[in-house]
Amino acid sequence: MKNTTPPVPLALTSRVDQVFPMLTPEQIARLAVHGQVRHVQRGEVLMEAGEQTPRFFVVTAGHIAIVRPSGATEALVAVLQPGQFTGELTMLSGRRGIVRIRAGESGTVIEVEREHVLALVHTDGELSEILLRAFLLRRVELIAQGFGDVVLVGSRHSAGTLRIQAFLTRNGHPYSTIDLDRDAGAQALLDRFQVTVDDVPVVICRGEVVLRNPTHGQIADCLGFNEAIDHTQVRDLVIVGAGPAGLSAAVYSASEGLDVVMLETHAPGGQAGSSSKIENYLGFPTGISGQELATRAYTQAQRFGAHLLIATSAIRLACDRKPYPSQTWRSSKAWACTMGRRSSRPRRAVGKR
Repeated sequence: MKNTTPPVPLALTSRVDQVFPMLTPEQIARLAVHGQVRHVQRGEVLMEAGEQTPRFFVVTAGHIAIVRPSGATEALVAVLQPGQFTGELTMLSGRRGIVRIRAGESGTVIEVEREHVLALVHTDGELSEILLRAFLLRRVELIAQGFGDVVLVGSRHSAGTLRIQAFLTRNGHPYSTIDLDRDAGAQALLDRFQVTVDDVPVVICRGEVVLRNPTHGQIADCLGFNEAIDHTQVRDLVIVGAGPAGLSAAVYSASEGLDVVMLETHAPGGQAGSSSKIENYLGFPTGISGQELATRAYTQAQRFGAHLLIATSAIRLACDRKPYPSQTWRSSKAWACTMGRRSSRPRRAVGKR
């Protein structure tokens, strides 16, 4: 097997061998049990940006290119060689992919469905560490380089622009910005999408949908933050608020096998997530930023199968019948929390704002 470092056009802030690790033959064999071998041809698209269901590929022969589509052109993100694999945090969340994956030359890959990857993350300690670390670091690099499917057009002096920047940043979604005060091509972009200065800030999703001064809910809908979550499923536990307490409750309950969903109006981490440095949180003697703490906790909760609904608030809990339905603020969907489905003893709903 070739042990080469892939040509990466990004100026990586993390170690390349951790962002794009090389799996051993034994590790590939364990993955292959859960997937199927697929022969690919040069130029074949394995997964398109914006696809709802992410898929996982391990390269066994040839190489594949990870690119960000931009209109009729592509920006190269990375080239993966035999022994390397695709995927980032969308593999855990089930959100739409933000890059295109295509074969750079004819070869073979092992294709694994997302459900099997999640099962391996639960059961295979060695692979779990490799995959989760790579997924996290790849998202960090995409954010750092602005390699996303969102363009925010606005002024750095606008409260609306700063609000949307904070929402995207706190939710860990990569985006690029066009500053009306500094970018010479800003007006041409506004003209292309028939947007006036009075409409800003403007969010352009996947180069197709234009949102004028959108709410957080509109952005979440456009980017598909909540699409992978089944709105009809009865849950064991509904947690209102995804601050440190809510995320902790999600980790503990999901790790015990409960079906958990969190409702959050803004972003995981709550108020603590906006702190530049937290020095009194257990286990971090040198301190940790609120954003990093929230990202780690949310990823840990996802690993155990917990789900998070963004830009959604619970406004009422009906306790006069079972299962208990929870009415959300920005949707007519009724969420239900079944207490005691696996035990005769009722379980307590947990909430933290």
